[in-house]
Amino acid sequence: MLSLFIRNLLFTILQPGLVAGFIPWWITRFDVNSIFDKAWQLHHYSGAIVFLIGFVIMLWCIISFAVQGRGTLSPVDRTKKLVISGLYTFSRNPMYVGVVLILIGEALFLQSVKLGMYTFSVFVIFNIFILLVEEPRLRRDFGEEYHLYCQKVRRWI
Repeated sequence: MLSLFIRNLLFTILQPGLVAGFIPWWITRFDVNSIFDKAWQLHHYSGAIVFLIGFVIMLWCIISFAVQGRGTLSPVDRTKKLVISGLYTFSRNPMYVGVVLILIGEALFLQSVKLGMYTFSVFVIFNIFILLVEEPRLRRDFGEEYHLYCQKVRRWI
């Protein structure tokens, strides 16, 4: 179990940490210390709320992958069991939804058009990856169980 925790931590840092953490920071060069320099405005509150919702969704999915699926969020260390409960009863891809919400929250908070364009690009890339790589792999790995799941649950929301 400790090994699974460490693998999940590593892949969380490498994947969503890079996509929703390092790259947005690199694009905006945002100084975290400046968050409390002045009074927050509506865009700060709305961005923070969207970010937190996305962060909770992402963490919930990572935990579900570890506990129910006995794997990680990474395609190189896949789940052993198809995860179809919890948030996965509403969306086949809540992890991606969570990461996109994190990015939308960051773009709102910082009022960054560049970050908004990056977020849209990430969403397009997620779609392509899901259609061309992830769904075919899940069909191969889980067969009829995945087919039935796809009939019941939408790809996004």
